[in-house]
Amino acid sequence: MRKKKKFKKQVKFGLIGRNISYSFSRKYFTEKFALLHFDNCEYLNFDLPTIEDFPKMIEEIKGLRGLNVTIPYKEEIIPYLDSLSKNAKKIGAVNTITISKKKKLKGYNTDHYGFRKALLPLLEEHHTKALILGTGGASKAIAFALRKLKIEFDYVSRTPSEYELSYEELTTDIFKEYTIIINTTPLGTHPNVEECPPLNYTLFTPQHIAFDLVYNPKETTFMKKAKEQGAKVQNGYEMLVFQAEKAWSIWNK
Repeated sequence: MRKKKKFKKQVKFGLIGRNISYSFSRKYFTEKFALLHFDNCEYLNFDLPTIEDFPKMIEEIKGLRGLNVTIPYKEEIIPYLDSLSKNAKKIGAVNTITISKKKKLKGYNTDHYGFRKALLPLLEEHHTKALILGTGGASKAIAFALRKLKIEFDYVSRTPSEYELSYEELTTDIFKEYTIIINTTPLGTHPNVEECPPLNYTLFTPQHIAFDLVYNPKETTFMKKAKEQGAKVQNGYEMLVFQAEKAWSIWNK
């Protein structure tokens, strides 16, 4: 058990994003602080209409020691930081920030760690190639994790570049080759629970893993449709827990 009070003064942590009232992080860390009797720690949501509001927020909120970052600011936040960890620099996206007493901001990425930890128990020998649905900040961390696992991957996008696949290009042959399908888009997130990536879901088989970074609802439409074809499915909750604990360890360095 940790000492009752790690931080001597009242300190704040929080989440920055847009439309984040549903957030996992605030509930998770508030419960964590209560459980550990960290009575001098508080976790807040900072719902920013635009990333340009970030410097003012940093200036006005006293006692801030750490932040999490969510959609749509994981890439946009980088120019506002003083430095990046090696992995965050390689990934090109940030979801965790430390704030020093001199208000120096350093960016980290714990998403790749959380995803890798959540995916590993699902993997079998035939899971050697993956399709990443979406090309935003979250997809970059997923790609980094897959490289670490030595799993080949390609991106799928509604507006693909010459190096990406379109949803219309996903054939039976491609699905036979790529047996891990990862949704990194926000499609299907509450309240828009009927939405899902525009795939031909009959292409899923019992050989497939359908991993959705969305965690609310617990079973997304993407997961339901893949499961109907026998695929193994997983939502983003475990990944969130793993990345949150990694963020907490970084803040406590």
